[in-house]
Amino acid sequence: MGFCSCFGSRRKTKAKGMIIKTENDDDVGRTCSSFRNTHEISSESRQKPSSPTEESNAHTKAHTITFRELATATNNFRDEAFIGQGGFGAVYKGHLENTGQTIAVKKLDQTGLQGDKEFLVEVLMLSLLRHPNLVNLIGYCAEGDQRLLMYEHMPLGSLESHLHDLMPDEEPLDWNTRMKIAAGTAKGLNYLHHEANPPVIYRDLKSSNILLDEGFHPKLSDFGLAKFGPTGDRSHVSTRVMGTQGYCAPEYAYSGKLTLKSDIYNFGVVLLELITGRRALENACGREKQLVDWARPMLRDQKRSAQLADPRLWGQYSKSVLKKALEMASMCLQENPNARPSMSDVVLALDFLSSQQCTINELNKIHLRNPENDDSPKETAMMLAKDIQREQAVAEARMWGEAWREKHHQSVQSNSDGLNR
Repeated sequence: MGFCSCFGSRRKTKAKGMIIKTENDDDVGRTCSSFRNTHEISSESRQKPSSPTEESNAHTKAHTITFRELATATNNFRDEAFIGQGGFGAVYKGHLENTGQTIAVKKLDQTGLQGDKEFLVEVLMLSLLRHPNLVNLIGYCAEGDQRLLMYEHMPLGSLESHLHDLMPDEEPLDWNTRMKIAAGTAKGLNYLHHEANPPVIYRDLKSSNILLDEGFHPKLSDFGLAKFGPTGDRSHVSTRVMGTQGYCAPEYAYSGKLTLKSDIYNFGVVLLELITGRRALENACGREKQLVDWARPMLRDQKRSAQLADPRLWGQYSKSVLKKALEMASMCLQENPNARPSMSDVVLALDFLSSQQCTINELNKIHLRNPENDDSPKETAMMLAKDIQREQAVAEARMWGEAWREKHHQSVQSNSDGLNR
């Protein structure tokens, strides 16, 4: 996978065909310094007794672990323990001797030039941020030149592997699961944007950074590029342009001005990946084609929207839900960042969409199970469809309609204000 020329001259580390861009020392250093100051302020301000939740989180904070312990856990980092390769370095599966817990260990590539900075940011970020949709950092090692991160093991691997790297005997993700993953990913981003204080811009959302626990429960991983969002009167954070081509928000790529809306664009790309089954950046006949560029004409033409659905789904989805999911992706991918929804809006909409899938798929299965006996089942299916459509209409009027009408009003008002300035 290539990289944008606007990303400038920084070290490039290949990871599964993708090129990861890294910041200069000063930029990452400012993030680390800001994080230390924030941690000190937040620690001083907590004079009141901790709640049970806070006490529980305190016991799960990342702790230091020796290199010997990690080497033992991974059988000395042998090939059979290797499970993946990322921009930071190799990833190994292991088992802690004292508890038997299964872990994943990221080992810094010693030939890298700037891995220490990303290592520090990741440790600091995940030591303070806790959420069911963020990967749990258990411990870290910084002995001598060694830099290792120890996480909970995600048994189902990455979203990328389930969308784009399927083995011949593996089934593609069904529609229900795709919407579940989208909703969980949105909740993780919503926590970073609206619950973390100060807010955090993830900046590196892509299918390879979404890891899947049992039941396809998604968790965001790899926080080495995360930045604190703007606070007070500031509208953005100025920084070197970072990210992976195909995901980067256009205004950020052009100007280096980073906002929460940059993450929204990234999410729109991932949502398109889930819907279409295509990579964010395809290389066909020696030419690179971005998923957004390929999909945009069809997003604008409702008559062609069905062409965007992953053919491996074999039509097993509700057309109305597909349409709404595409509307969501289209709004997240607006070129004007002010026209994009907030993550709280996205969570609301995806919670609704994911809750509607089961009954629709069951209805589809009725048709599939009875291809020959079409008369009687058809009548039953039609009656069931009317009931489902009636219930959906009420739900849509209350949940979907209100939320998006309000969002559209805000978007129009924002655009109007911009033109008047």
